Amino acid sequence: MARYTGPRCRLSRREGVNLGLKKRWSLDKREAPPGQHGFRRGKLSNYGLQLREKQKAKRIYGILEKQFKNYYLKATAAKGVTGTVLLQYLETRLDNVVYRLGFAITRAQARQIVGHGLVRVNGRKVNIASAPVKVGDEISFSSKDATTKYLKKNLELNDGWDVPSWLQADKDAFKGKVIRIPAREEISLPVNEQLIIELYSK
Repeated sequence: MARYTGPRCRLSRREGVNLGLKKRWSLDKREAPPGQHGFRRGKLSNYGLQLREKQKAKRIYGILEKQFKNYYLKATAAKGVTGTVLLQYLETRLDNVVYRLGFAITRAQARQIVGHGLVRVNGRKVNIASAPVKVGDEISFSSKDATTKYLKKNLELNDGWDVPSWLQADKDAFKGKVIRIPAREEISLPVNEQLIIELYSK
């Protein structure tokens, strides 16, 4: 699966908010978007606002256009509010769950952990970052010493991390569990999903 491999701070600067792509990041004095001349942020049209919201969501979860649109199409076919269902699909990706549990510092690192075959879902190895997890699924990791040390270091760096209420984490045993599908108010993102739906509905 293709993925963005360029500078991550540029993406946050482009959107003007911290997208959580790096552990430590701030706008500092460079509030202008990336580029040689750092053009000023002008007033956006309705389309521009909708596009920026979609780009933010894509960049937060580290996915590209084709896969993101597939999530939108699945959300429109499902029961419930389309925008909320879209975010629920994104939140219950395996890599995002590993990140939300605090076993990875960023979603990109969580994706790498999954891709390297270190994650177990209900005892079975899963190396597909986009694999959906369901209510009741238990997330665990390879029992190798190197994996345990790696995860322990991440947990130390994530000291004070708040695990969402829809997940249950046992950090001592390096395990986690999906208790329920998250409600919209439990998904903390700087994104207005309604603008994304309006963009795709045109």
